[in-house]
Amino acid sequence: MINNSSIDLWSRLESKSLDQQFLYEIINGLNCSRFEASAVLDTVYKVYDCFFETNTELKPGQIRLQLIATEARPSQKLSEAKQVTVTLTLNDDQEDLEIRKKHGIVELRRHKIERVCREAYDQGGLLTVEDLAYRVFNCGARTICRDLENFREQGILIPLRSTVKDMGRTLSHKLLIISQWAKGYEYSDISRNTNHSIRAVQNYIDKFKRTISLANEGYDINRIAYILKFSASLVEEYVQLYKKLDFIDHRKDDLENYFKKNSINFGNQEEAK
Repeated sequence: MINNSSIDLWSRLESKSLDQQFLYEIINGLNCSRFEASAVLDTVYKVYDCFFETNTELKPGQIRLQLIATEARPSQKLSEAKQVTVTLTLNDDQEDLEIRKKHGIVELRRHKIERVCREAYDQGGLLTVEDLAYRVFNCGARTICRDLENFREQGILIPLRSTVKDMGRTLSHKLLIISQWAKGYEYSDISRNTNHSIRAVQNYIDKFKRTISLANEGYDINRIAYILKFSASLVEEYVQLYKKLDFIDHRKDDLENYFKKNSINFGNQEEAK
């Protein structure tokens, strides 16, 4: 029996290549059909094949990889999404050997995961769990998932396509941002840890405060979603997170002051509706 999920996996992996990037640029840049773009690609191979050589600019331990670009929409097919070529440091003898010596192979792999994901993100690309498992580290996807869970437990957000774009079942970056804020991290620290702008961090925390303020006023999930124009699932996530988090004292004071200041404003908004 053919495993359809495995077929989909290999199809996704095969969609990330220089050929696919070339086709994307021709289709979108020259408004060509896929058939026409493929014909152009074939011609390029016929004419320039003898000139194609391995680029010598890579440093020892580095690899080049085709990835989906950061700006690609989650709803896009991979074959139709913009791609970028990124340079990743798979091995750095100067720092990797010391980590292996002191902390072992598991911590070394996690160190490498964080490094290559941030390198890819800095160059405008986003790795996936499949990329890490099958294209970079040649290990099982479950191994990568365990490593990512370890990062989440430490409040460290690894910039993968699933976290930056909120795809799949990974913990939302919104919730990680709020969790770090509750622990007392400053906006600048959260921005650096989660690969989001300070403005984005402020926006997420403000939405969280507004949600909890209304919840404390006695509004139910659906009513809060209606008033704030959020999804009910997001409101539910915020409320559950508020119940679970341990806020340090000055964050508690921050929330209390916000509740007092905004209870009248929210009341007026509801009356107006």
